[in-house]
Amino acid sequence: MQKKHQGFTLIELMIVVAVVAILTAIAYPSYNEYIRRGHRAEARAGLLQAAQWLERAATATGTYPLTAAFPANLKAIPNNRYDISVVSDGATFTLTATPKAGQTGDKCGNYTLTNTGLRGANGTTTGDIVTQCWGK
Repeated sequence: MQKKHQGFTLIELMIVVAVVAILTAIAYPSYNEYIRRGHRAEARAGLLQAAQWLERAATATGTYPLTAAFPANLKAIPNNRYDISVVSDGATFTLTATPKAGQTGDKCGNYTLTNTGLRGANGTTTGDIVTQCWGK
């Protein structure tokens, strides 16, 4: 009697490899966007935290702190994917979160927030891009 060998054929193995490749091609970009969206949320939170600090300082002193007085602990986001900078003349301020590292190719680009509460993303303060970037 002959023993029947059990196992995978090369064709079956190639079909499995093709299916895994197709699933990876679909899933990997979605996963990257999901991760970037999480980093964007941290950037927005950092901007709001910095704006609150500026508002508290303005309440105490009557004017917004100048750019040089902005504390270093508010300039960096914990995930190290954005840097926050401020431009302040005492009467107004504009906060900017600039992407860096793996976040540089993000569709939202730079986030901005002004003393009037005007939000911006990717160089604009109007349109769907601002709604999409600040809404998620």
